[in-house]
Amino acid sequence: MSSVGSPSEVTPDVLKRSIARERRARKEAESLLEQKSRELYDKNVELQEIAAAHHETAKMSSTILETAVEGIITFDGECRIETANPSACKIFGYTKDELIGMDIRELRTETEEPTGPKARFSQSRTDELVPLKGLLGKRKDGTVFEMDLSGSKVQLEDRDLYTWLVRDTTNRRNLERQLAFAQKMESVGQLAAGVAHEINTPIQYVGDNTSFLGDSFGKLISLFDLYERLYDECREGDLHPNLCTRICEHSKKIKLKFLLEEIPEAISESVQGTSRVAEIVRAMKEFSHPGSAERTPTDINKAIKSTITISRHEWKYIAEVETDFDKSLPLVPCLPGQLNQALLNLIVNATHAIAESKGPNEVGTIRLKTRLVGDWIEISVSDTGCGMNETLCQKIFEPFFTTKSVGIGTGQGLSIVYSVIVEKHGGTINVESAIGEGTTFSIRLPVVVNDESLRKEQ
Repeated sequence: MSSVGSPSEVTPDVLKRSIARERRARKEAESLLEQKSRELYDKNVELQEIAAAHHETAKMSSTILETAVEGIITFDGECRIETANPSACKIFGYTKDELIGMDIRELRTETEEPTGPKARFSQSRTDELVPLKGLLGKRKDGTVFEMDLSGSKVQLEDRDLYTWLVRDTTNRRNLERQLAFAQKMESVGQLAAGVAHEINTPIQYVGDNTSFLGDSFGKLISLFDLYERLYDECREGDLHPNLCTRICEHSKKIKLKFLLEEIPEAISESVQGTSRVAEIVRAMKEFSHPGSAERTPTDINKAIKSTITISRHEWKYIAEVETDFDKSLPLVPCLPGQLNQALLNLIVNATHAIAESKGPNEVGTIRLKTRLVGDWIEISVSDTGCGMNETLCQKIFEPFFTTKSVGIGTGQGLSIVYSVIVEKHGGTINVESAIGEGTTFSIRLPVVVNDESLRKEQ
């Protein structure tokens, strides 16, 4: 008897079924293999595309860093520089190899906080830049330059990385100073016609009085000749009887009494005229002087007086100017030229506001007042002009914003005032106004200059 499963028991049908199963299984395996191969191929293509995209992004980021105008520097928690782009190398005058590993503090002139230059950025988010303007950088050759600096902290998996974004502002600051001086000269040019008129009036009566004195002196000389003859004849004892009569008649002819009354007055008017011209010229000189790039102790009251004098032709037919000065004010560290420009803009602005609201024969009032308030000098400029609503008050310091007609206002006057007072002097400026009642600008300047205001000035 044969064993179970022996070949002799495998029938053709069983064999066929077995082969069919094997074929189906092989076909399914091939189909599955083909599917998995296709999926693997698609995944590989996707990974290649992702890798290519990452490579392109990395290349683009590298290109941006390499071609950025700003210097970009990264440093670690020990203040050691890790990377620097070409602009950073150019700004500071080092090669890339020289910058890598250098202490970041060697690129600054100011004394840093005890925890190092990263301290200001340690609380910032990864996507937040902390701007620091008006700082001083130091190049390889030791020269100092002005720069704007933005820094941030990047939190990596295992450590913190700090970034500096540096811009050399030397040329820009120089251009800003030149622009400020050009704007001042533009104001001087606009004032020139009025100043010429202001000078012309006293010069005219000085000239008229001088001519009068010249003619009068000629008449007096002829009378003095007669007096001299009278003296000689009296001395020689040969007095001519008609000489006294001639002297009396000649005195009446030249109007001696009139001359004796008018000559002192003419001299007095001439002295007043020359004093007025000297005052105008002195105010013009003080106003147009380029001034120092550094703050100098300034007499605020004197600065206001000079500005009132130089702008007289603007307001003399439109408003009366009243002053209330605190004579106990200390000298204040200021940029005098720029402060004069700001004061002039406020007086001219007040004049225009009054001109818009008053009739042809009506005169308004401009009041300027100074006070010492704690550690601040307060200057107020008030007018009885047309006034403004709250919406306009919020916009008046914006560059190029103006309420005047085209060709009259440039929108730069009050913008310059804000820049000079707030940004250059670390002060404040507020405005209060009501329609039909007038406007008051209140300026505050610090008596003591702190480091932050110095940075704003730079």
